[in-house]
Amino acid sequence: MAMAAFRRFSLVAFALALFLAVAVAEIRTKEIRSDRRSIIPFDTFGFTAYGELNLSVTGISFSSPETLPRPRISRLGFFYCTADAWLHVLRKLRAGKIQCPLDSDLANKVFIFHTSTKTFASSVEVMEPNQYTLLFANCEPDLEVSMNVHSVMYNLNPRTQRPDFLPAGKTLLPVIYFLLFLVYLILGILWVHTLYKNRLSVYRIHLFMLAVLILKALNLLCEAEDKWYISKTGSAHGWDVLFYIFSFLKGISLFTLIVLIGTGWSFLKPYLQDKERNVLIIVIPLQVVANVARVVTDETGPFGENSYRWKQVFLVVDILCCCAVLFPIVWSIKNLREAAKTDGKAAVNLNKLTLFRQYYVIVICYIYFTRVVVYALQTVTSYRYQWTSVVASELATLAFYGFTGYNFRPKAHSPYFALDDQEEEAAAEALKLDDEFEL
Repeated sequence: MAMAAFRRFSLVAFALALFLAVAVAEIRTKEIRSDRRSIIPFDTFGFTAYGELNLSVTGISFSSPETLPRPRISRLGFFYCTADAWLHVLRKLRAGKIQCPLDSDLANKVFIFHTSTKTFASSVEVMEPNQYTLLFANCEPDLEVSMNVHSVMYNLNPRTQRPDFLPAGKTLLPVIYFLLFLVYLILGILWVHTLYKNRLSVYRIHLFMLAVLILKALNLLCEAEDKWYISKTGSAHGWDVLFYIFSFLKGISLFTLIVLIGTGWSFLKPYLQDKERNVLIIVIPLQVVANVARVVTDETGPFGENSYRWKQVFLVVDILCCCAVLFPIVWSIKNLREAAKTDGKAAVNLNKLTLFRQYYVIVICYIYFTRVVVYALQTVTSYRYQWTSVVASELATLAFYGFTGYNFRPKAHSPYFALDDQEEEAAAEALKLDDEFEL
């Protein structure tokens, strides 16, 4: 029995390790129905020295098989601890030094149940700054618990004594997102000026790039408002709906833009081939699934029902989208190399080939940085500096937008034309050397 309990504790520890760095802090209400898990995690929060945790539980009931001894209700209770403390508790459980997490001094008790417990409310001042997870321990095997849990975590501003419901490492996010919105607003104005100045060279792809820029700016504005409202009230109250809408549109439009640029749509050719349409047909539904998975994980919290499964769905689908958008760029590179050998415009195709190769590398770097490096940064960064991973991801996105806009901007006089014979010969020689190198 002890070994089975330890295995359950180990699985919970694994789940904690996965989600501690990405927890969302809001006022939460969770219903527990006939649950016999030995540990039930609820939420994670980064506290300052002025943190408070309010917990109210109603509708408490227990049930167990009649053949089992009368359960000891005092072996059930709520507690909070850090990730490091939880690892120490697990070691003591493995060594047999304790039989229940509530026996450990490292578990900060919030409330221990007693026989007459039907409802209770408890408030705890968190004096030591750190990132804590609120958990429920049930150390009575086969005892099923039902209850409604309402948890509120926040930090008090020492000067105004007003609560801030964002974790310590995310209090700067509303300002960061709003500043980024202003940056994209300025970029949008500059892009409109560029389109007007070179209106004779504007293609449909340039108008689509403007739409992507606008959606990104609106997404940042809604995210700034969403985080600001959560910091003041503890819940989004509808602002998250606008954020999810613009996040959904921004994600689909960005991947679509990468595919369209990769195929050379409108500025290299006026149509899409069947295989290129198929990429869009695959990417867009995948983005729908990815956004649904994100909404579920955000709204249910890091320990919500099926949250881990939806998180995995989001990661897998996002990776599939990232891989799919690379194919059109590879096809364009191949077509440009073949065209250089047949149409006699070596210099024109060499310039285009170089540009598409650069874009291919930049897309790979952007995907790798925002999906791998940023995740690693979230994992290793202290809870106080969780905002740094957001800044890193957004700066990488800004750089990607800037590179794309600058290199594919409309130009009144294209450098692909008005080339002399010497440039043609040099380009032809470069293409020849390139083919020999690949062979």
